[in-house]
Amino acid sequence: MRAFTAAAVQVAPAPGPLTAQSVEANLDTLVAMTRRCVEATGAELVVLPESATTGFTPGIPVAELWELVSELPGPVVTPLVDVAAELRVHLVVGTYERGPTPEVVHNSSVLVDPAGEVLGVYRKTHPFYSEGVGGGGWVTPGDTVTVCDTALGRIGMMICFDGDYPELCRIQAVQGAEVVCRPSALLRSADIWELTSRARAYDNHVYVVGANAVGTDPAGVHYFGNSHIVTPIGHIVAKAATHEGWVAARLDPDEALASLTPGSNVTQNFDHLRDRNLDLIRRHRADLEAPAKTSFPHG
Repeated sequence: MRAFTAAAVQVAPAPGPLTAQSVEANLDTLVAMTRRCVEATGAELVVLPESATTGFTPGIPVAELWELVSELPGPVVTPLVDVAAELRVHLVVGTYERGPTPEVVHNSSVLVDPAGEVLGVYRKTHPFYSEGVGGGGWVTPGDTVTVCDTALGRIGMMICFDGDYPELCRIQAVQGAEVVCRPSALLRSADIWELTSRARAYDNHVYVVGANAVGTDPAGVHYFGNSHIVTPIGHIVAKAATHEGWVAARLDPDEALASLTPGSNVTQNFDHLRDRNLDLIRRHRADLEAPAKTSFPHG
């Protein structure tokens, strides 16, 4: 990894019901905000929110959503692929993705390079309970981990609720990810949003760039923003408010683990990846893979 500036952009979806026209309006907004952000910050990596081309809760049957989006790469992200090439930046955008049949829609994120090439597509592996088809929702979960080699470094992707699951980010870190991008449309508290991003960054000594939605989606659900950039020691170095905009920060591998905690003169000597007790993990592999649920009743 080399030093570079990363930015998290937060935007609101077009108001009203989800239509082909609102998808087009969302794409226009995303392109314009990406241009403004890069002009203002000089960012070489820009992360946009989850399902940014439509808004998170579509409010329409899955087959209708399928018709409004596309395969990846495809028309639903073409304007963003083009602006990445125009600005010569790396861009991560969240979008719904058309699957092989009208019953299959994935919640995906796409990593585009400065040549306008799609380096990787990640499909959300942990849909929120109301979002996944298993809970009566519209999203079919993915089943792969995505980490991409770029000119900036090794970049992984997780989407919103994925950040609640330590295993996913740990796999990416073991695969060499140095930066993990987290497009989100988080529905819970700002505390949970920060806690999970900071924990995944600290657990794995990776930078986390979290871009959260703002505004109101087509089903009337509200989002609070607070996009952030977190260092490999779990420190938030940039944090947005609750309106459209962006935050940016310099990610520097030489400073990532320079001290035990911000402002300290004590050096960072432990490594959460290197120092894992692999014998213990192997001994309890069956426990890690076993079905389980919390002991506490749900509301």
